[in-house]
Amino acid sequence: MKKIFLVLLLIIGYSTGLSAKDLQWKKFNEGIIEAKKSGKKILVDVYTDWCKWCKEMDKKTYADKMISTYLKKNYVIIKLNAEGNERLNYQGQTISPREFAQGMGVDGYPATVFLQSDGKPITLLPGYSTPDQFIHVLSFIGENHYLKKKFPDYLAEKGVKQ
Repeated sequence: MKKIFLVLLLIIGYSTGLSAKDLQWKKFNEGIIEAKKSGKKILVDVYTDWCKWCKEMDKKTYADKMISTYLKKNYVIIKLNAEGNERLNYQGQTISPREFAQGMGVDGYPATVFLQSDGKPITLLPGYSTPDQFIHVLSFIGENHYLKKKFPDYLAEKGVKQ
């Protein structure tokens, strides 16, 4: 019986593309320290427990193989509950998750905050994104295209319809 259960779990996991090992989400303070050491950019997934679209991002976007592979290679990823009690050490201050989110301009959930490896803000992506949309944002920021061009120009160069 245990073997059948294990086989079913493997089949379900394989067919949905989900794997517990796919993404290693960090707590905020741990992720900030790791990014400084690694030089990788930071992606902060700002969510709340009650947010339907946050759960969709987890289930569809972050679980996508293309997305998870790109994130593992290019980013330190942090999950941050905007209503959590964690104390964040950010830019020499101790703040709450809500204060961090507000300071980054978050006014709805989900929200994705992109930071340089030293913690300085790059940009905020509000709302839900499909994997097909999100991969372009990840590469635009991850490969430093944002330093040279605007996102619509980047998409046009790649032949992506907007």
